[in-house]
Amino acid sequence: MPQMMPLNWFMLFSLFSMILILFNMMNFYINLNKNSSETKYKLSMKSFNWKW
Repeated sequence: MPQMMPLNWFMLFSLFSMILILFNMMNFYINLNKNSSETKYKLSMKSFNWKW
């Protein structure tokens, strides 16, 4: 039935949006945990001199 196609597209869009949000949250929390253990390394790192 062609009347149901917009609902299918909406469901696909919402599914991929949820997956994207969950993936980004997962990466954020993994990086947050890594940064807490690498604070000594980050403090000793000098700032870069960018030559544009």
